[in-house]
Amino acid sequence: MSTTQAESRAPSVSNASLDDKSFANRARGFAAGVASGITKLAVGHPFDTIKIRMQTSGSADGRFKGPLDCFLTTVRKEGVRALYKGATPPLVGWMFMDSIMLGTVHNTRMMLKSYNGDRPLSVFQHGLAGLAGGLTVSFVATPVEQIKSRLQVQYSDGAARIYSGPIDCARKIAKNNGVFKGLWKGLLPTMAFRSWFFVFWASYEVYSRELRKLGYSDSTVTFIAGGLSANTFWLGCFPTDVVKNRYMTQPDVNPPRFPTVRSVAKYVYQTEGLKGFYRGFVPSFLRAFPTNASAVLAFETVMKFLHD
Repeated sequence: MSTTQAESRAPSVSNASLDDKSFANRARGFAAGVASGITKLAVGHPFDTIKIRMQTSGSADGRFKGPLDCFLTTVRKEGVRALYKGATPPLVGWMFMDSIMLGTVHNTRMMLKSYNGDRPLSVFQHGLAGLAGGLTVSFVATPVEQIKSRLQVQYSDGAARIYSGPIDCARKIAKNNGVFKGLWKGLLPTMAFRSWFFVFWASYEVYSRELRKLGYSDSTVTFIAGGLSANTFWLGCFPTDVVKNRYMTQPDVNPPRFPTVRSVAKYVYQTEGLKGFYRGFVPSFLRAFPTNASAVLAFETVMKFLHD
């Protein structure tokens, strides 16, 4: 085998030791996921707030002219701290979410490798591992994103606020809708959205292989591939995210404005056309590269540290 071929097939740091079935090796993926979640929050939450506000406002509302106007209006009326509204749920939630997702990805890779013998995992198998991680974490992600999104689109302060914080938000959602029907409202669209992690991790492997051929260091490969795979991910899954967030953040009224996920999609299309499914795309796309590049680098770094 030539050097180029060997490099193109060489595993990335997080894929190393897939033949090691020890508890420590199985657990390190979950531990490294915590580091990824913390990094993702610190870098990406302000972008996420703008994205959520753009997605859930709608052009017909006239609240924001665009992403920049949304950012400036938010800071001017509510202060810089408003960009971190709803940060507490993901601070706790994303640590668990990334721990579960990336731990599942790592353990699924180990399972798939046991069927491969000496052959490295294929791009498709990396995608399957991402799919498994995305579907599994949806059960944790749904209530976290439900609370986070509602706090992010709460524009009033003081006595006019509906929710005083994440605990109050969770309590009122459960009171108005029931625990499961309230906090896990949007589970199916969340699973549909997170199934796109097949694309994230499949493309991550493709980008990693190509970048290694160019002789980049492991950390550089991880950072660039993580950012590019995130951009690829968002290009495809964004319409699903728009529908999911509008469905989750609708007011608790009876009958509901949008009784089904399909009714949300129908409304967006009828009022805004296809472009409505990409409302808020710019801040999300800008957020994707630095946030996920940093998060994947944190994951890979901790995986390597725990392995060494």
